[in-house]
Amino acid sequence: MQTTVTLQAQTRDIVGKQVRALRRTGVVPAVLYGHGLASRNLVVNAADFAKTYKQAGESTLVDLAIEGGEPVKVLIHDIDRDRLTLKPVHVDFYQVKMTEKLTTEIPFKFIGDAPAVKELGGILVKNLDKVEVECLPQDLVHEIEVDLSKLATFEDAILIKDIIAPSGIALLAKPDEMVAVVKPPRSEEELAALTSTVEEKVEDVKVLTEEEKAKREAAKGAKEEKE
Repeated sequence: MQTTVTLQAQTRDIVGKQVRALRRTGVVPAVLYGHGLASRNLVVNAADFAKTYKQAGESTLVDLAIEGGEPVKVLIHDIDRDRLTLKPVHVDFYQVKMTEKLTTEIPFKFIGDAPAVKELGGILVKNLDKVEVECLPQDLVHEIEVDLSKLATFEDAILIKDIIAPSGIALLAKPDEMVAVVKPPRSEEELAALTSTVEEKVEDVKVLTEEEKAKREAAKGAKEEKE
């Protein structure tokens, strides 16, 4: 059963370029929308939202209380972030209808140890870290567990069809899509070849750099002669 996560919000009349000033007051502009519902402009406290997102992610229902009113069930649907600080600059909340199925993504939680890694020295490769699902809102879970202990050899693999979805949740990915596998460790010959390739590329860069330097010096000399 999901833990109830509550977040307070206030309505927002300010739009456009003036929204930047709002962010300097410690709030994040947001919008609330849903199937058959009119969108509403909101703001949420930046610190409170950070805590809520850490708890809920994008696959756990949040009780969004607007102006202290009766909470509505929402999902954090999308977050725009500052390219430098990565802090949220805008948030989309999607209001769900508890009687309507929805499509969203749920992250995987990898548990256990893969014997092919622990005993055979293999390299664990995670091909997917989340999966698209369809379910009723009340059936949502925060994460879906993937047991790595099934990877005993390099021939073993965990596919979508191997994952037991929680009750009420349908996995929408292709059944044969790879989730995780263990690759054999590189041989000494492969490592030597890889090292050699890297060294060759470094030498190529050095040669190109020297050639470019010579061209620049020649061009500089020609310019000085003209002057």
